[in-house]
Amino acid sequence: MRKVLLARFGEVHLKGQNRPYFMRVLVDNVKKMVAPIGGHVWLSDSRIYVSDFEDMDECVSLVTKVFGIYSVSPALEMEKDLDRIAEETVRWMDGVTGTFKVMCKRSDKRFPLNSQELAVELGGRILDAHPELRVDVHHPQTEMWVEIRDHAYLYNTEIMAVGGMPMGTSGKAGLLLSGGIDSPVAGYQIMRRGVNIQAIHFASPPYTSERAQEKVLSLARIIGKYEYGMRVHIVPFTKIQMEIHEKCEEGMGTLIMRRFMMRIADRIAHDNGLQALITGESLGQVASQTMEALGCTDIMTDLPVFRPLIGLDKLEIIHIAEKIDTYETSILPYEDCCTVFTPRHPVTKPKLANVEKEERRLDVDALVEEAVANVKTVLVKD
Repeated sequence: MRKVLLARFGEVHLKGQNRPYFMRVLVDNVKKMVAPIGGHVWLSDSRIYVSDFEDMDECVSLVTKVFGIYSVSPALEMEKDLDRIAEETVRWMDGVTGTFKVMCKRSDKRFPLNSQELAVELGGRILDAHPELRVDVHHPQTEMWVEIRDHAYLYNTEIMAVGGMPMGTSGKAGLLLSGGIDSPVAGYQIMRRGVNIQAIHFASPPYTSERAQEKVLSLARIIGKYEYGMRVHIVPFTKIQMEIHEKCEEGMGTLIMRRFMMRIADRIAHDNGLQALITGESLGQVASQTMEALGCTDIMTDLPVFRPLIGLDKLEIIHIAEKIDTYETSILPYEDCCTVFTPRHPVTKPKLANVEKEERRLDVDALVEEAVANVKTVLVKD
């Protein structure tokens, strides 16, 4: 007998002939995640198992962060002997009060009892040992699970994981990461679909501080734990913002700034083999997030632009941020470049021709080239 963590996977089941590829990636990702605790990982009969670790809580914490894992259960692995299974099942119910139900799955059809027969047999033995308990098959207070596979597995809890698709199966993308609430959530949502992320951050010292940059790196570190670290490209943006502020109509300042960000992000993406860009925009949340404004920024790149938060309101975004532990960091009072030179009356329904006319006041190509040439890239990890 030994303790193991039993992990279930969700959407991978639907992948048909491509399923072996997705499973290989998923198992490899679990191995990477539990490597620091020395866990042994293997796949057998539609389950992933982890063993040979000391701390079950730590193992649960790690494996539930692996995209593609639907849920996990701390389990006891043992031989498929009915009397031993019954003995351990009864022991697991020590101290339980109220109502219970035994649930069984028999994948090994050579086992003498089918799932229903095994559930009845084990339920009867539990009642013999604990007559104070009652069976409730509809709304039990406690569920006891037994799975008969290559071994017998006993467990009584199911812990939900992040779900989604295995990391690395859907390509690579660049996340425009600010210090706010929205962009880390947007990155997490796309990571759940199996996309590896590199962050692109625009810094404007001295208007933005070292603390503001460290805040962004902390956010990258938090969401990077789902893919074993994150590469962050830090773009010097002060000169561009100063030029916009001095030479362009104030009301279009934020929009022109966003267009520069997309130009530079497009260059970084192409230089690093990234196939898409991700932003944290939510339709109508601020002046630069209207349909007209988004249309003016999207044409600055030939890459797909993913906006997973586009239909969410702020409270929904905050709820996800709290769930993934980025919220408390995001609300630290350190400014980012988007708050520098904010216009008093921003244009909300810009005409592309007018925006392009304002940009002709700037040496756009030279400003972009200088910024790209001075990008600093760092790798952040827990």
